[in-house]
Amino acid sequence: MADSAVQMAAISIQKGHRTCAIRGHTLSTTGVYIRPRTLREALAALSAGEARILSGGTDFYPSLGERVVEDAVVDVSGVAELRGVGVDGEFFRIGGLTRWSEIIRAPLPRCFDTLKSAAREVGSVQIQNRGTVAGNLCNASPAADGVPPLVALDAEVELASASSMRRMKLENFIVGNRKTERRADEILTAVLVPRGLDDAMSAFLKLGARRYLVISIAMVAAIVAVDGDGRISVARIAVGSCAAVARRLRTLEGALIGADVREGFDQLVKSEHLSLLSPINDVRATAEYRMDAARTLVQRALKACVSSSQMAA
Repeated sequence: MADSAVQMAAISIQKGHRTCAIRGHTLSTTGVYIRPRTLREALAALSAGEARILSGGTDFYPSLGERVVEDAVVDVSGVAELRGVGVDGEFFRIGGLTRWSEIIRAPLPRCFDTLKSAAREVGSVQIQNRGTVAGNLCNASPAADGVPPLVALDAEVELASASSMRRMKLENFIVGNRKTERRADEILTAVLVPRGLDDAMSAFLKLGARRYLVISIAMVAAIVAVDGDGRISVARIAVGSCAAVARRLRTLEGALIGADVREGFDQLVKSEHLSLLSPINDVRATAEYRMDAARTLVQRALKACVSSSQMAA
């Protein structure tokens, strides 16, 4: 779709037109549908007026329930430049449209094992083949599997509009249940993970009511580096499904620095280290159970990281 065609569709969005046809693309009778081929085209369409972004569709369609799509839709699934994993200077760059199955297959260092484990928990294999990293983050579910590992990896998100580009910490991007700092004219183009902990060990643990295809009761991502004396030099822990957003347990991270991994270091995890969490009661678990489960998962994730470190030594 050429820029001129996108501009035509953008005018339709701006004027509130409900039908349009562009170069053989029949648009929805209940809303304008645009499928750009480049990021430039996508941003031009979004700049014309408020529209919903469609990428993998694994969250988009379930969110509709029995409703039909009445909003303008910009389908970015064909924007190839937003896919792929690579190195960009001091960062690993994950394109926003990178699918979870691509994360699983990507040749990434050990610190990304936590993200790969989480990717295997994102629904079924079919969902992993369609769902995108950006979609998972922008949907901003408290139970989004991809968020705790990326928070533990200190990831940033890159947001582009037709007039600007900006970056912010993922921790600051997701601000509540289904709420983010993304503006209506922006696309989450990439996730950036700083380099430096490539050889650190990592783990992801998730507790649910069953083994597969489950929304988590609690989940934990941990990254641990151990020095030559067997002491923890780096610790990062993030907990999901126990607050409106995933939380880094920085007080615990500080308490673990210098701990001897041969002396029951996991017992350093105290209830007060989880004070940032605010779990709820729902059909899956009580708040009390979630808090207890989170502490146990943190201990197990830390032990899993250290076990991997010792095996690799």
